[in-house]
Amino acid sequence: MSEMTLVAAAPLAEEAVGDAVARYLAEIGVTHVFGVISIHNMPILDAIFRQGRITFVPARGEAGAMNMADAYARVSRSLGVVVTSTGTAAGNAAGSQVEALTAGSPVLHITSQLDTIYMDRDRAAIHDVPKQPEMLKGVSKAYFRIWEGRGCLPTLQAAASAALSAPSGPVSLEIPIDVQRHKVLTPRVFPRPAQLAATPDEAQLDELARLVRAARRPILLLGGGSRAASAAATELVERGFCAVTSANGRAVVPEDHPHSLGAYNMTPETQSLYDAADLLIVVGSRLRGNETRNNEMRFPRPLIQIDADASQGGRNCAVDMFIHGDARLALEGLLARLPARLETDASFAADFAAGRRQAEANLEKGLGPYGALARHLSARVHAGALPWVRDVTVGNSTFGNRYVRLASPHLGVHALGGGIGQGIAMAIGAAFAVRGVKTVALLGDGGAQLNIGELATAVEHQCQIVYVLMNDQAYGVIQNIQDAQYQSRRVYSKLLTPDFSLVAASIGLRYEGVSDIAAFADAFDRALAQDGPSLLDVDMTTIGPYATAFGGPPAGAAGGAR
Repeated sequence: MSEMTLVAAAPLAEEAVGDAVARYLAEIGVTHVFGVISIHNMPILDAIFRQGRITFVPARGEAGAMNMADAYARVSRSLGVVVTSTGTAAGNAAGSQVEALTAGSPVLHITSQLDTIYMDRDRAAIHDVPKQPEMLKGVSKAYFRIWEGRGCLPTLQAAASAALSAPSGPVSLEIPIDVQRHKVLTPRVFPRPAQLAATPDEAQLDELARLVRAARRPILLLGGGSRAASAAATELVERGFCAVTSANGRAVVPEDHPHSLGAYNMTPETQSLYDAADLLIVVGSRLRGNETRNNEMRFPRPLIQIDADASQGGRNCAVDMFIHGDARLALEGLLARLPARLETDASFAADFAAGRRQAEANLEKGLGPYGALARHLSARVHAGALPWVRDVTVGNSTFGNRYVRLASPHLGVHALGGGIGQGIAMAIGAAFAVRGVKTVALLGDGGAQLNIGELATAVEHQCQIVYVLMNDQAYGVIQNIQDAQYQSRRVYSKLLTPDFSLVAASIGLRYEGVSDIAAFADAFDRALAQDGPSLLDVDMTTIGPYATAFGGPPAGAAGGAR
């Protein structure tokens, strides 16, 4: 071995684990980390500051920090990283981590632990939570702990690999405070995460290709797990398939494609199309209850399911064949077995286009005065290829999840798990993931109050965001449900709502109130042109209600109805 080789292979000087963590993240391409500084994570965050290679974004709370990392991961299509402290701080992030788990977002949650001599012993040390690992396991795809400094880099690699490998999801990594100070030798070449993908069975793909060639009215149902398979899914549609998407699979096939029904997946028109189809391939979708009428929709047969998570096979409905495999690999393998043009029914494709037009017309009719607002948002978001972030609010449930068109699947971010109050922080993460364009976020006044402090984070970092606040001074959908099911007893749903103009003034946030729907388009365009964040406060108490009241998810569907 030459002397030059020996020098190249020599380790760097000793450094603390906190420094090694910061260096590792930078080496694998992490550019942004979100979190809240604390006594139990200072060795890591101080190292991030000293090394100067990563932008740390201090959130006002761990819940917001996790939402930021989640949205950043979705929009950047890379690893999102959040750093929290131990105990209550890690618990603060747990609800938001449930959202990341629901969405399958590749997030690395680096949290801390007590000194190892006190850890897991319930000795009442400060920040001690004896069951913290159990909590983290419950909200994570996987859980790791660095026990000694020498295990730092292999465990970091394992955690990042688990987060990024399909089915992706948030991974928690505990690093005790004393271990963060341990000295380790770090190599010149850092181990990069391995993104593992399940390879579909070749014989199953052969059989699927046979079924496709025999079909005349085949449909693809595309979920969030198919986002990385956009090119292959679109090519299948070009060859003769029609497509429907979940809310999380939007724009996997371009939303303006004439053979895509988009996310209008529960309309009478969609059921008629399902009834007429002779093959359905579900790709990367969990067939969620609130998008399948609690699994009561009639699906075509044969029904084929493709998913990177083998445990999802047949979970929500019986399938004729389950293919365990990465969505992109499976669809590319299918394409390689098919002719350039399928012998499909052209009239079926025309029916799909007509179904999309009818579904959009019906939705517009139900929006009443807010139809103009939705049309303007759709035009600007689609034409500008802007990230479209939505909190759980009536506006999203009516038009945000399906009507406002996305330019690309990674540009859509919404609270998939149905928890309110995440939109303000998610917009910040999305804004850090893009450059040169605005992020647009749709909020409700009720949800906005949960993480209102993160507006200050947006101002502090001059994030390029337009917040559109649909302000009805209440939990509007709860009131609709109370009207429909509880004899209009509107208990606990009327809110004392802040004067958002004063909130904005107190932190230097550009604000504009909209009390006339005809003024919205110009106000929105002014906000788009403004440097930094803006808040448009749409006064629904003055403008009036939607033409059709949205009464929440199908009866019996759980949660998120705020």
